[in-house]
Amino acid sequence: MQYIKLIGVFLVLASIIQCKENNKNAVSKEVENSVITNDSPSIEEKVELLIEQPKEVKTPKGMVWIPGGEFTQGAVPQDEIAMHHEKPAHKVRLDGFFMDITEVTNAQFAKFVKETGYVTVAERAIDWEEMKKQVPEGTPKPHDSILQPGALTFKKTKTSVPNLYDFSQWWHWTIGANWKHPNGPGSSIKGKENYPVVQVAYEDALAYCEWAGRRLPTEAEWERAARGKKEGSIYFWGDNDTVLSQMANTWEGEFPVTNTMADGFETRAQVKSYPPNDFGLYDMAGNVWEWTSDWYNTNYYKEVAAKNTIEVNPTGAKTPYNPNMPYAKEKVMKGGSFLCNASYCASYRISSRMASSIDSSLEHLGFRTVATVEMVEE
Repeated sequence: MQYIKLIGVFLVLASIIQCKENNKNAVSKEVENSVITNDSPSIEEKVELLIEQPKEVKTPKGMVWIPGGEFTQGAVPQDEIAMHHEKPAHKVRLDGFFMDITEVTNAQFAKFVKETGYVTVAERAIDWEEMKKQVPEGTPKPHDSILQPGALTFKKTKTSVPNLYDFSQWWHWTIGANWKHPNGPGSSIKGKENYPVVQVAYEDALAYCEWAGRRLPTEAEWERAARGKKEGSIYFWGDNDTVLSQMANTWEGEFPVTNTMADGFETRAQVKSYPPNDFGLYDMAGNVWEWTSDWYNTNYYKEVAAKNTIEVNPTGAKTPYNPNMPYAKEKVMKGGSFLCNASYCASYRISSRMASSIDSSLEHLGFRTVATVEMVEE
């Protein structure tokens, strides 16, 4: 059991600790100001952003247009439980883009697998030589019976958990868990074609994107899309947390013991089970976490703010950095999940961000895709 915790759980749990820390010619707009882009150190006096959807470009099926413009990324002032890595809030300018209305579903991912023969990370044999690069030097190799294909699954505890920092109490390495069997052997996605696909590692999400002619959103794009027209709100619907059960699939009750299912679900919910945000996007809060393309770096927001400029189409930190997870390469994930609880991980807030190792697969982590005008025109 100690090896399961070491090899399986360590890939994710240290990153989850942040949850508990403090409880772009078509119609364009010329923006005046000194701007430094994320990819170039040169300063530009003018930047043209694509704001509205070009009339000659049709919206791809299952997607919506997210208008370009300027918004504030990061925690809003009234969010009393915002974490350090959500601060300071900073201005960002983005070109408009298309985004999936929902998370990628089991049916969509199944079509991808059928047409390509793709095998996900969770279904492949484990390479200890590669894995040991991500653990402290000298870590002994686990027994071959443990080093089998699988993924992390959640299991409720039988009694109250006084120490919510010990995530191994509810996260378990489950041999045989993968996208077809998200909760392990015996579980199935039959009849759940319209549920979000989970147990997909970052590499898996990228493979799907390549097949679909899409890409993953940047963290800034995701947050802009989630915020909609609620520029200064904590949640996509406003600041009222008493309507949470009507707006999102989260954990209600005592975590991780009892879920009252006030929102109608205990674990994952079918897409479109809750109201969409201002842009017509579903599940931008709760249900399952979603991969973004940005490296997770705990210092990134502070580094951006220190520049005293406005980022244009930022792609995040240049390199990953997480003192709690020094050996893993992590990407930012957004949106929260069915496991988020006010007392443990209130990550259904718009500015919430967490990280996951790129080779991790979890039963509460999926993704959605985006496309630029250029991608659609191709």
